[in-house]
Amino acid sequence: MNLTLDDLSVRRGGAALLRELSLRVPDGQVVGLVGPNGSGKSTALRCVYRALRPNAGTVWLDDEELPRMSARHAAQHVAAMTQDADLDLDFTVTEMLALGRTPHLRGGRTPGRAERELCERVMDQVGIRELAHRGVVTLSGGERQRVLLARALVQEPRVLILDEPTNHLDLRHQTELLSLLRRQEVSVLVVLHDLNLAAAACDRLGVLAAGRLVAAGTPEDVLSAELVREVFGVRASVVPHPLNGCPQLLFDLDHPATR
Repeated sequence: MNLTLDDLSVRRGGAALLRELSLRVPDGQVVGLVGPNGSGKSTALRCVYRALRPNAGTVWLDDEELPRMSARHAAQHVAAMTQDADLDLDFTVTEMLALGRTPHLRGGRTPGRAERELCERVMDQVGIRELAHRGVVTLSGGERQRVLLARALVQEPRVLILDEPTNHLDLRHQTELLSLLRRQEVSVLVVLHDLNLAAAACDRLGVLAAGRLVAAGTPEDVLSAELVREVFGVRASVVPHPLNGCPQLLFDLDHPATR
């Protein structure tokens, strides 16, 4: 399923948070949004998962306008892993994952055997089976992140929206999570701060600065030393990854900033 952000603009309190943002996520591809703090990345995602209504523009799923869909219909197609998810509920991990099936259960039907088996498969995929009977309030930040991802996958979406999913994760779980995303065969729009992970995980990147899209394309086309200097204010050298050739950034901590 193709996801298209079509000329989105968002203003709040007189400030322009997004300015005429247009970006396409082709079916089955992973597209990363990168940019400095306050550049509009999370705002763009909030427009997609309908937590925020843009002042102008819209979002399309194939040829259907997402804001015009019913909440249930939208949730059957789009799942989001957000930074502000409320996990202060006295639920076990298994119960939390079962909530991901809500859009697919009609007439108040409770999750049955098929839903339980799906939750178990996803727990195995994400590596949280040992947490199944733990209360979510007892989990570490990294464990909570993996539970949120699992709940989104249990939803069986066609489009997956993730806002900084690698937060709180150690190096192993960061790489495992991004590898898992690439195997999902769904359209993914993800905000990442680590440019090296973004280059390795994403088919395409969109670079935001001050609410505007300033570059878009493959990591090889987008990530240049000049762009990193102009957008992030950091000196960097760009070298190919020795195993897969994707661009990787090297930084000089003795001379980190350009301003």
